[in-house]
Amino acid sequence: MKYIQLGNSNLKVSRICLGCMGFGDAKNGQHSWTIDEKKTREIVKHALDLGINFFDTAIAYQSGTSEQYLGRALKDFAKRKDIVVATKFLPRTNEEIKNGITAQQHIKNQLNKSLENLGMDYVDLYIYHMWDYQTPLYDIMEGLDDMVKAGKIRYIGISNCYAYQLAQANALAEKEGFTKFISIQGHYNLIFREEEREMAKYCAENNIAMTPYSSLAGGRLSKLPDQTSKRLVEDSYARLKYDATALQDQLIIDRVIELSQKYNVSMTEISLAWLLTKVISPVVGATKMHHIDGAVKAVNLTLSNQDIAYLEELYVPHQLVGVMAQNTTATAKEEHVWSIGSQKV
Repeated sequence: MKYIQLGNSNLKVSRICLGCMGFGDAKNGQHSWTIDEKKTREIVKHALDLGINFFDTAIAYQSGTSEQYLGRALKDFAKRKDIVVATKFLPRTNEEIKNGITAQQHIKNQLNKSLENLGMDYVDLYIYHMWDYQTPLYDIMEGLDDMVKAGKIRYIGISNCYAYQLAQANALAEKEGFTKFISIQGHYNLIFREEEREMAKYCAENNIAMTPYSSLAGGRLSKLPDQTSKRLVEDSYARLKYDATALQDQLIIDRVIELSQKYNVSMTEISLAWLLTKVISPVVGATKMHHIDGAVKAVNLTLSNQDIAYLEELYVPHQLVGVMAQNTTATAKEEHVWSIGSQKV
């Protein structure tokens, strides 16, 4: 395994981050294809044995059971100081807003629940899961800064946002003396490259770490056309993201297959080796042992400039999908809020 500094932090992380969305009670959340605690423990142990020290989960994953499974496994198999744990919080619910729960209170409550789930005193990276268009940015940044000062968070990151929003947030943090975001977890892979428009350039100029999710497009970049999995069959959200562009994307996937055969490596290795030329540490989910093996092998695979150009050549711009498609609608309706406390200015 190779290790790298995580943006503007002193965290040294493995080039592969183990994504934990596939862990948790399959009967208690959005996904029916997640694995139970016994299998989770086997995956986490294997990842640690191969040198992975960076783990990403969220309170939203299977109603917190992903955090619980991960936390118990890490407690048994690793020393806390040797691992980097990231988790994420969601925006306030309409009910919380109606009941007068502030963003600061919400962040504190969410973090405390995540720490309880994980069985930890702090998280290394606390990630704002998606932009909250109903809450002043000042309140979000102050709430996060409060928890950093309380020693419950070492660094903060953000997910599912536009480059201008990340820039806006860090500008406000600098102005007010708050903690800045040091990482962005966006949707980025070989068949969805919209982060290259602005986000990648902004991050490169400001040393903000890119740790993208959906690195293998829900398995589409790691499986031959005749191969399937429980996730490919049952993950309706991933189909929502990729089905509309499947024909165009298949042309790129075919090139991944071609290069994997040329070099006698897996499709996973080709797809991630490409992504590793662009980002700090991609989040790679695993529900089987060989998923981790392929991801780790990718770290040591070097593609030529010609290979990279060949993989990139057929890409055409895609419409935003998933959370960011929802954010597009929200942005159209948004009243821009540069705020002091809860007051619009």
